[in-house]
Amino acid sequence: MFGCLVAGRLVQTVAQQVAEDKFVFDLPDYQSINHVVVFMLGTVPFPDGMGGSVYFSYPDSSGTPVWQLLGFVTNEKPSVIFKISGLKSGESSQHPFGAMNIIRTPAVAQIGISVELLDNLAQQTPVGSAAVSQIDSFTQFTQKMLDSFYNFASSFAVSQAQMTPSPSEVFIPANVILKWYENFQRRLSQNPHFWKT
Repeated sequence: MFGCLVAGRLVQTVAQQVAEDKFVFDLPDYQSINHVVVFMLGTVPFPDGMGGSVYFSYPDSSGTPVWQLLGFVTNEKPSVIFKISGLKSGESSQHPFGAMNIIRTPAVAQIGISVELLDNLAQQTPVGSAAVSQIDSFTQFTQKMLDSFYNFASSFAVSQAQMTPSPSEVFIPANVILKWYENFQRRLSQNPHFWKT
């Protein structure tokens, strides 16, 4: 029903079933993992009203597993990318895997998926730093560049009364730059690759 993918590694599609409604994937050499993708295979959907909470577990300094809620997969959202690189020093959260005797070795982390009611999932709060930005780095760069350009250009703004006549200089009204800025932002939000056409 589930799959797990780490960049540069083979896709895992066979989870260890540790209870009727709980599954785990082993993540060896977890210190080198930044992101993990958890997804549904598309062969078996969740029953109506059900979804899966996704947890990340790593051994702390004493070897005790620390479980942290990353987020959820559902029939409507069958795949999610999680950033786990910053979680290795966080606090453990409540989790459904505590009483289970899951076999593990010290250098192996795990992804746990617990099938639960959607109503229960809605009441849980994932670790904030696990969410991966929905905006790609190019779009983030472009927005920061636009902000920087507008702020830089605006810093030279003067009123007509403050202007010194200079026949060799060309002045552009600030509202023209603002109009261009807003238009570019709008087009970028509609299609981050509009500039390629």
